Amino acid sequence: MFTLTSPSLSVHSLSRSGLSAAKLLKEKGLSPVVLEARDRVGGRTFTVRNEQTKYVDLGGAYIGPTQNRILRLAKEYGVETYKVNEEERLVHYVKGKSYPFRGSFPPMWNPFALMDYNNLWRKMDEMGSEIPREAPWRAPHAEEWDKMTMKQLFDKILITCVCVSARRFATLFVNVNVTSEPHEVSALWFLWYVKQCGGTMRIFSTTNGGQERKFVGGSSQISECMAKELGECVKMESPVYRIDQTGDMVEVETLNKETYRAKYVIVATAPGLNLKMHFNPELPPLRNQLIHRVPMGSVIKCMVYYRENFWRKKGYCGTMVIEEEEAPISLTLDDTKPDGTVPAIMGFILARKCRKLCELTREESFKFDMSTNPQPSLAQPVHYEEKNWCEEEYSGGCYTAYFPPGILTQYGKVIRKPVGRLYFAGTETATEWSGYMEGAVQAGERAAREIMCMMGRIPQNQIWQTEPESKEVPPLPFVTTFWERNLPSVGGFINFLGVASVLSVATTAGLLAYKKGLLTRS
Repeated sequence: MFTLTSPSLSVHSLSRSGLSAAKLLKEKGLSPVVLEARDRVGGRTFTVRNEQTKYVDLGGAYIGPTQNRILRLAKEYGVETYKVNEEERLVHYVKGKSYPFRGSFPPMWNPFALMDYNNLWRKMDEMGSEIPREAPWRAPHAEEWDKMTMKQLFDKILITCVCVSARRFATLFVNVNVTSEPHEVSALWFLWYVKQCGGTMRIFSTTNGGQERKFVGGSSQISECMAKELGECVKMESPVYRIDQTGDMVEVETLNKETYRAKYVIVATAPGLNLKMHFNPELPPLRNQLIHRVPMGSVIKCMVYYRENFWRKKGYCGTMVIEEEEAPISLTLDDTKPDGTVPAIMGFILARKCRKLCELTREESFKFDMSTNPQPSLAQPVHYEEKNWCEEEYSGGCYTAYFPPGILTQYGKVIRKPVGRLYFAGTETATEWSGYMEGAVQAGERAAREIMCMMGRIPQNQIWQTEPESKEVPPLPFVTTFWERNLPSVGGFINFLGVASVLSVATTAGLLAYKKGLLTRS
């Protein structure tokens, strides 16, 4: 999405980030124009309404504690939230067997796997604590960690050879959070991504985490309410083709040959989509190279509907963590409506599995999903919905753009840097909950304040603003046990045993020598 302030500003937007920028600018007395490429607003959020589902979020849907900006907008527009069901037990499905559990993460029973597993989350959070949210490239170990993939980091942290449980789940953790593979993403970027979402527990948890809630009526309502408030400022089906800064005003031309002129422009698209636009003068070298180097993640979101909510009757909440290579879906959540109607299960097909299946038709995909269902005895579905985000021309993928190794330290510093009178928003430019709806709002409002600062309307120290905590959805602390804080890693445990063995041998030898009269007390 582009936001133009006409005759002051313009926003090119494919997301609620551009709408958030335009909303703030209009509230401050400016005249934004929003150029939306699609025939709908919302970008990577997409609510479909039909008779079978009432409404279904086929794109971004989940919100939770600490996502205060999107919660503030929802409250302003009277859009209610509800908790995703997690009352009953979750299921960990691995090696053809189902293991019910409670909590955010599946338990590990092998003691060596448990030590590896516990050390992994602790180590990731410790490393993340060193990384500045606003400038990860300034972290003390930025160069070292950026040259490393998450797979290589896992290889360093997870040293247990006989038990692959922790390593398998670590791969799924990356797949679920950034719809990419561990060998594809920079360790620095991924550790930053987890950190700016609040840490490993906050980003992965349903209860008290990033997936705690959904919007009653669907997430697209927020964008639709903003668009309605902006009125004729929003121009649909207006993909931007050309941006020319050579004159007194920035000139923006759309594919349908409409031209807009503005003092400033906010570009609120994923970085890679800048490649669809022609810039005059051309983009600076680092910005031009950046947009060639940050691909989008790969995901298909599926919804399977049933006549009754049979999983709850069996004592399960609907969440399944599936570690089975043959199963297309890696994570499920209950998607039943808050009043208990329209029973449904949501599933993510992620990363490598998505790429393997992304050319299947809707019917073929549904048949394949059900044929590899880890519990084939489940009741027969009555309806199916899916969205393959890899085929979206004006998204390029979902949930977010990711940084491969070596890119963040070399190019990251220009991700938000203005180019002349062009300013950049989009969830990828956020410093809190980047990749989420919350990040989109933060980025849009920050870009709007950058322009207001340039116009002399606000001082520079007001560009970045903290958001008051939501009273309706307060965050709770994650309580860790003594053993979670102090259990050694496998390597540490082996070293301890090694030192203990040496001391034991030395002590025994000393006692024998003393008894033989070879040593004296002096």
